[in-house]
Amino acid sequence: MARYEHLPIYKKAMELGLYLQETVRNFSRYNKYTIGSDLRNLSLDIIKRVIRANSSRNKTELLEELVAQCETLKIMIVFAKEAKAFNNFKNFQHAAGLAANLCRQSEGWLQSSRKKSQNYQPPKAGR
Repeated sequence: MARYEHLPIYKKAMELGLYLQETVRNFSRYNKYTIGSDLRNLSLDIIKRVIRANSSRNKTELLEELVAQCETLKIMIVFAKEAKAFNNFKNFQHAAGLAANLCRQSEGWLQSSRKKSQNYQPPKAGR
């Protein structure tokens, strides 16, 4: 398995996941077990997808899934704010900023992967 600990996107995904774990603890009981559970699960899923994509030879499909998951997480964070799950605006703002950064990194990785796969030419057979 390829190493992933050094990847900036892995570090950001881990930072966001840990931040959400801590923040969800302060949600009300109702939000903690509904929206909070979804936020925690999505953040863990994103970390797993980063690891899988990094280890894969054909990254494009996995990265498309990663981008979709990041967008879903970003939307869920906004939904949590609208549902008044966050106990203060600062917690929402920090989570939203981390999620936006993660979305940009995943989209950049996807674009890079697409360029590499378009430019890839298999080695020519020897004569």
